[in-house]
Amino acid sequence: MFESAAVLAGLIDHTLVRPDASLEELDAACSDARTHGFAALIVNGWQVARAKEALKGSSVRVGAVIGFPHGTCTTTVKIMEAMEAMRNGAEELDIVMNLGMFRSGKPEMFEIDIKNVVTMTKGLTHKIIIETSALRDGELDDICRIVVRSGATFVKTSTGYGARGASVDDIRSIRAAVGTTCLIKASGGIKDLSSVVAMVAAGADRIGTSAGPAIMAEYLRSRQ
Repeated sequence: MFESAAVLAGLIDHTLVRPDASLEELDAACSDARTHGFAALIVNGWQVARAKEALKGSSVRVGAVIGFPHGTCTTTVKIMEAMEAMRNGAEELDIVMNLGMFRSGKPEMFEIDIKNVVTMTKGLTHKIIIETSALRDGELDDICRIVVRSGATFVKTSTGYGARGASVDDIRSIRAAVGTTCLIKASGGIKDLSSVVAMVAAGADRIGTSAGPAIMAEYLRSRQ
């Protein structure tokens, strides 16, 4: 499916968002991202500036998680977190939606929560994490429509801290909901090349994984 290692690497967001991730681990992740030419390295907010400096001169974009992992902080806090990440060099933001707000019958507040972060960080790539494993029947379509209206670039499946990660059915359902109006990032539990192939075949445009180097090594072995 991937004509070269560079094509595969260009689909991968290498992630290091564990709460205990050290600066030494960050430096290693930056080295891996630079070596393979991943699309982006996604980190926690306090590590953005260091990642930006380490990746200077490479094609790898730096991303930060916002409202992670539950999305339940106030909109103002999300905006401030996003703006600080942008000031520190983040080019992409992976923003967790507030599911409790949506389920409280306040779709307009839910939309404002997302849209205000997007509006206050113009020029960045915004990915809204909808935590597909937590959604009830009928919720995904409505949430996806709101994400599209917010102006976000991607609908993202999962934080990796939910009941499960992405599934092929999730990707197909999101694609059916958004059509060509939004890109899709599959994340959570994607650890091998076959999973990447399946997600991309289902319609994913970007893959979030902490196993980027291992997936690249598997791909290179398969080409021998």
